Amino acid sequence: MSHRLNLMETAPEVYRAFISADKAVRRGPLGETVRELVKIRASQLNGCVFCVDLHIHEALELGETQDRIFQLPVWRESALFTEAERAALGYTDAATSLGPEGVIDPVWDEAARHFRPDELGALVGQVALINAFNRIGIPLHYQPPAR
Repeated sequence: MSHRLNLMETAPEVYRAFISADKAVRRGPLGETVRELVKIRASQLNGCVFCVDLHIHEALELGETQDRIFQLPVWRESALFTEAERAALGYTDAATSLGPEGVIDPVWDEAARHFRPDELGALVGQVALINAFNRIGIPLHYQPPAR
């Protein structure tokens, strides 16, 4: 992997904190399918090739279908996603782009309708964390491994 800076070597405490946060989210109540979908979606919006590649491969290993991954960039038009997944993706889009209104009430309310408070907290944490990872991977030019 070619990149500008190896965060694990140059800022190991910071790196370990991000990995610790990731482990906490993975242990949490948010389902693994939703977790991977939102990581892929945020990474697509941010343009992080490393994270898109990593999380698509993780999703495939967890049993996600290629068709759903292919349609993820156009999830609003796709019939392949559940209502809960659509609510999570809507929140992801809003929280990733953070326009002047932030995450508007209808988007939040839809997510809250489909997820218990602990799941919703995990969704908020997951979306924030993948956006942070994207903001590491993009400036540092992280590239996916050759497969």
